[in-house]
Amino acid sequence: MTFDIVLVANRGEIACRIIRTLRERGIRSIAVYSDADRDALHVSLADAAVRLGAAAPADSYLNVEAVLAAAARTGAQAIHPGYGFLSENQAFAQACADTGIVFIGPSVHALNVMGDKIRSKNHVAGYGVPVISGVAEPGLSNEQLIVAAVDVGYPMLIKPSAGGGGKGMHVVERVEDLPATLETARRVALSAFGDDTLLLERLVATPRHIEVQVLADNHGAVIHLGERECSLQRRHQKVIEEAPSPLLDEATRARIGEAACAAARSVGYSGAGTVEFLVSAAAPDEFFFMEMNTRLQVEHPVTELVTGLDLVDWQLRIAAGEPLTVTQSDICLRGHAIEARVYSENPERGFLPTTGRVLQLHEAIGEGVRVDSSLSLGLTIASHYDPMLAKVIAWAPTRLEALNRLDRALADTVVLGVQTNTEYLRLLLADADVRAGRLDTGLIERKLPDLQFRGAEEHLLAAGALFLHGLAVSAAGTNVAWTRPSGWRAGSPRPVKYALGVGATDVVEVRVVGEPGAASVSVGDGTAVPAGLVRVGDGTFSVDYDGQTRVFAIEKFGTRVYIGADGFSLELRHRSRAEQLAEHLASRGRVPGALSPDVRSPMPGTVIAVHAATGDVVSAGQTLLVVEAMKMEHKLVAATAGRVTVNLKTGDLVALDQIVATVIPETITTPETSSDKEDTE
Repeated sequence: MTFDIVLVANRGEIACRIIRTLRERGIRSIAVYSDADRDALHVSLADAAVRLGAAAPADSYLNVEAVLAAAARTGAQAIHPGYGFLSENQAFAQACADTGIVFIGPSVHALNVMGDKIRSKNHVAGYGVPVISGVAEPGLSNEQLIVAAVDVGYPMLIKPSAGGGGKGMHVVERVEDLPATLETARRVALSAFGDDTLLLERLVATPRHIEVQVLADNHGAVIHLGERECSLQRRHQKVIEEAPSPLLDEATRARIGEAACAAARSVGYSGAGTVEFLVSAAAPDEFFFMEMNTRLQVEHPVTELVTGLDLVDWQLRIAAGEPLTVTQSDICLRGHAIEARVYSENPERGFLPTTGRVLQLHEAIGEGVRVDSSLSLGLTIASHYDPMLAKVIAWAPTRLEALNRLDRALADTVVLGVQTNTEYLRLLLADADVRAGRLDTGLIERKLPDLQFRGAEEHLLAAGALFLHGLAVSAAGTNVAWTRPSGWRAGSPRPVKYALGVGATDVVEVRVVGEPGAASVSVGDGTAVPAGLVRVGDGTFSVDYDGQTRVFAIEKFGTRVYIGADGFSLELRHRSRAEQLAEHLASRGRVPGALSPDVRSPMPGTVIAVHAATGDVVSAGQTLLVVEAMKMEHKLVAATAGRVTVNLKTGDLVALDQIVATVIPETITTPETSSDKEDTE
């Protein structure tokens, strides 16, 4: 069998990556898209594209009927599901088979056994694959799990049986926390996977997450392509991955590889798959099966770079019925590869998702550097889908060289208009334990409080003000002194003031005197120093401030100015005089040092629950609303007790830092103190 047309049932960087291999093989590619993705990169890269439906995944990328209709309409002989969405959906794989379309993935049987953590764990144990102790029985209620947890012991890990990608996993340290955490875990599992079945596992101390890539054809051949180290995780979500693992020796590599192959053989697996293991850093020769991902992994590029194999190409060949032409003895791991995931999120705000429009984009190039990306200039990043934007991967002969090359590539990455985690990734790569290969899944959580983010330093604030000053000077369009914002007047010059918002409420005033290229600038309460801004490229400016010169990428959109350099980016909001006056008037009656009555959303998203109504008396810490974005829920709570005004309803969209409610502290009269009012603030 040969494929002439293949439909890619996915979006983002993985759809772009699959289309690249299809193009190299001369196979016609069909993209699908939602209304939110009409202008997405994968749509423009494909030979043709079909609309699936509205932005919500249930109406588009998870709509089995719409995907199959798109395949039939375009004459696609096969569907590549990528990862996520329908990639491990048994019903979709069966529907493909029923309609005569090849599902580029394993059999329905393999999806059924390995798609459930409880079933897969019990299954592989019968084939000699080591498993970790825990409770893995379907149908257990919360009460039954609480009883069974006594034999598991603490700390323990709650995992959704149908889950993947680390979503919905919760660590429980104390017995008293288990009931509430089970409730949360069930709700998240049901929402994310449509199945609220949970399992419990004993939490391994200083664990390392090591996974093995397997390839299997439909003729009985199964091989492994070495392992990937995926221990650098935050909230069970992988952040940085590498191949091979710096922990394993050759003997353990062979043993864990054979265990992965045994797991694959046990279900008659075909195609590309990944078997994930938990390895104790204290006993690296011991490993335990966690789960099998019956699809292509996000981190597959590091395996491709050290083996020289194109995994998507082999998925296509195997699905078309070709036998593997490489044997286990042919697999040689050459050099070292490391991947970093670039997300639209704000690490300084608890990694909450961000949205925006890509105003300026530069992606790294160079020897040993690969970028798998969904980014394009002008692309709007919305809150409907997973926040991963791109993957930056580096290969080099040694691990240290690969680390350095990846750091340089991240420093060269510029994405303005959308807040990303690039600076955070560079801070991780610079950590002494990371560079030494002393990794475990809890490392990021331990290190995060000590990471020093760059912040709105004076040089950046001066750059923002000078950029705005340059725009104002250009807009004046005349050389008449009193119409130009140069500060000129009879006597000493009067500075032009720029109020720059650096957060929800913090504002720094920057004063500029003179022309943008040769000015005097004072930031905040600081003294005036020589400064200047000169354009040196398309969207790039050389900024001198107090004798130091740096080059920044700078763009403006609406009232916001975006500045980036060395993988770092800063968003400043130009505050108008009207805004400043309104805020001043609103705060006139507020007691100095008192908490703000405003409740703001720390991320853009959709209101999915409202727990208070206008006029209600609420207590400090009470949940008022719940906002969801990019598969993440965030509770917005009252900072103080008082009477609340709620501005939104379920289904409303909110912007970053938007005021969603206001809590006014007030005196509450109780029967015991009817004559003596008590301040409840």
